[in-house]
Amino acid sequence: MFAPRTIAWPLVALFTAGYLAPYLLPTTVGRLDSGLPLTATQAGAVGSALLLSSASAGFLLASKVDRIGARRLARIGLALAVAGYGWAALSGSVAAVVTGAMIGGFGSGTATTVAATGIAAQRDPHRTTTLGLLGVSALAGAVYLTVPHLGPGHGQPLAAIALTALAVWPLTNRLPLHTPTPQTRRTRTPLPHFRAGLLLAATLPCWSLAQNALWGVSGHIGLTQAHLTEATVGAVFAVALGAGLLGVIGAGTLGPRLGHALPIGAGTALIAVCIALSASATDLATFATGEIAWNTLYPIVLSYVIGLAASLDPRGRWAVLVGSASSLGTAAGPLAGSLLAVQAGFPAMGLVLAAGLLVIAVPMTAVAVGTGRHKLPVVEIPVEAPAYDRATAA
Repeated sequence: MFAPRTIAWPLVALFTAGYLAPYLLPTTVGRLDSGLPLTATQAGAVGSALLLSSASAGFLLASKVDRIGARRLARIGLALAVAGYGWAALSGSVAAVVTGAMIGGFGSGTATTVAATGIAAQRDPHRTTTLGLLGVSALAGAVYLTVPHLGPGHGQPLAAIALTALAVWPLTNRLPLHTPTPQTRRTRTPLPHFRAGLLLAATLPCWSLAQNALWGVSGHIGLTQAHLTEATVGAVFAVALGAGLLGVIGAGTLGPRLGHALPIGAGTALIAVCIALSASATDLATFATGEIAWNTLYPIVLSYVIGLAASLDPRGRWAVLVGSASSLGTAAGPLAGSLLAVQAGFPAMGLVLAAGLLVIAVPMTAVAVGTGRHKLPVVEIPVEAPAYDRATAA
């Protein structure tokens, strides 16, 4: 297991590498149908396949990080990300791009699983999560500013994800190599706070689907409905992600002082308003306002959701399972957004997604209120592991 006493920067880097693919979804999906013979709906389906592969890694590996070893599993994930995304970036064949994206997605999910397990073991998982969100938001913003100037084609955003995974690889030397002995491997503890964790895991797919249905088609909204250029849309996304950085910094500063219920409940309601506004945009001002406000709020609420899941089990199993459940919704988002937009138009899509979010906010807030009312007991972790070298921590 992971040492809970310090923030380990390898975990932050691994979190960044794992989450970069979802953050770059609009430009990845948007460039697929411009660089390959795909329709917008087919491109959205490719994005969904990538994210579904990522989610499957979390479900398969949630309880296996201890047994396989964090360093070994992280390296497997990063290697798959480099190979899969790199192959997809360099190939001009639709079949090869889809295969590479799914291999890369499984690698991203594997990296995220190791990061989530380690973050849950930290004394302050919310702080470590916010640092990871800061890293991925800053990197994604830089990519959005750079990609439009690199020419057409589908390869640039995929190559950026592959290069990020490659850059993070050396930091895996500072992850624990420890694997439990056969005696400790037989020791099992049940999932604590089962009802709360199950309810949170059941609602997160819908929450994430609404977010990523908009995110997956945001590029199309800006280009076709608001009549903006790709460079202008990329600049809006970069500014929006920069605003998200400020939001994450604010969330990290406040930490758990607000509890979980208020940021999750009220934040989700405000996100619903932003989605409806962005989906109805017909000019730069409305599009930028909706996207910037939404991107400011989304990582704040996400950090509290991840922190809530991490608080349910210090072994990180709920954090991984809830994150993987969220990825199922993330995976369905691009396709759902594309289908809704084609059938009903962007404004109607936004209203449907906003209404769904308002409904989902109720059980999510109930979980946060319940866990806040009753202090969560500490669950003993039967597996010992070496601490991180202090040189790796802040």
